[in-house]
Amino acid sequence: MSTLTEQFAKTAYKPKYFIGDRVFGRYKKIPYMATVGNDRNNVGSEEPEVVIHLDLPLQHQGEIITWLIVKHRDIKPLVEIK
Repeated sequence: MSTLTEQFAKTAYKPKYFIGDRVFGRYKKIPYMATVGNDRNNVGSEEPEVVIHLDLPLQHQGEIITWLIVKHRDIKPLVEIK
């Protein structure tokens, strides 16, 4: 019989992005750059979500947006150019 630690390690969600990772994407055709706040998979959710904090706020239809919840397919990692 396995311990709770071993069971959790086998069954828990393994994130693709970690806190502080830099990403970019588009929100309603508006490009943005952001920092990952949390990569999560809620119970009952079909696919994982990523909470991102935008570098610069977006304005869309009079609404100011400073953070977004997006799917993995909607963002890409930001590659550092040396």
